[in-house]
Amino acid sequence: MTFPARLERFRAVDSTQRVVREWLEQGVPEVAVAVAGYQTAGRGRNGREWVAPPGAALLVSVGFRPRDLAPIHAWRMPAVVALAMRDAAEAVAGLKDGTLWLKWPNDIVADAADGGLRKVCGVLGESVARGDRVESAVVGIGVNSDWKMIDFPWAIAPTMASLRELAGKRPIDNDQLLGAFLDRLEPRYEALLGGRFDSGGWSAAQRTTDRTVVVETGSGEITGRGAGVDPETGALLVQHEHGPLERVDSGEVIRCRVI
Repeated sequence: MTFPARLERFRAVDSTQRVVREWLEQGVPEVAVAVAGYQTAGRGRNGREWVAPPGAALLVSVGFRPRDLAPIHAWRMPAVVALAMRDAAEAVAGLKDGTLWLKWPNDIVADAADGGLRKVCGVLGESVARGDRVESAVVGIGVNSDWKMIDFPWAIAPTMASLRELAGKRPIDNDQLLGAFLDRLEPRYEALLGGRFDSGGWSAAQRTTDRTVVVETGSGEITGRGAGVDPETGALLVQHEHGPLERVDSGEVIRCRVI
């Protein structure tokens, strides 16, 4: 197959997620990619607003029609996207391997000097299942690429980072980052279609492992020690201090904090 089958750039759009979702509904073949310089209605997990100055972030959504992917494994679509983007971001920004991590399930983060984590990239996955397989999936990525620290929104500045700042204030080219991402996504997606998923790489990249985590769900708050992830279901494993090991599914989560 041609990879990607469709790639379209927009100067500004309300949401690349909407664009790609509509493409798939209209029958556009995979893999379909929409890139925007600016979004007027970008959203993160649980409908939270996602904004960035024009050109400061790489804003992209990728649409898939995976063959024979069971709904229980739908979470692997955003996982392979996150792994591909993490590798691409380190390469394009000239960062050492292991500078970037995943904060469960798939946010891309960097370590902060105070011991916390700073978010570099958000990943949002949406899928449609029919019967015993995933019919389509759209994964949106927002990378703080060329965003200058002086322009970070004051309310979230303490918890965010950009590739530009991590690279020592070196400008980041979004087109170069996009190309590097797609180059790394293609083999990961082909492997997934062949029934292979890099569960070891995904598990090793999780910065929640062996850290104290606070997971907010619709029914309450879970606090404990991150004990890894389940490579079959994608669940976060949380070890309570005086209790059993608990499995948390990403679909239940409002927010996961590492403290």
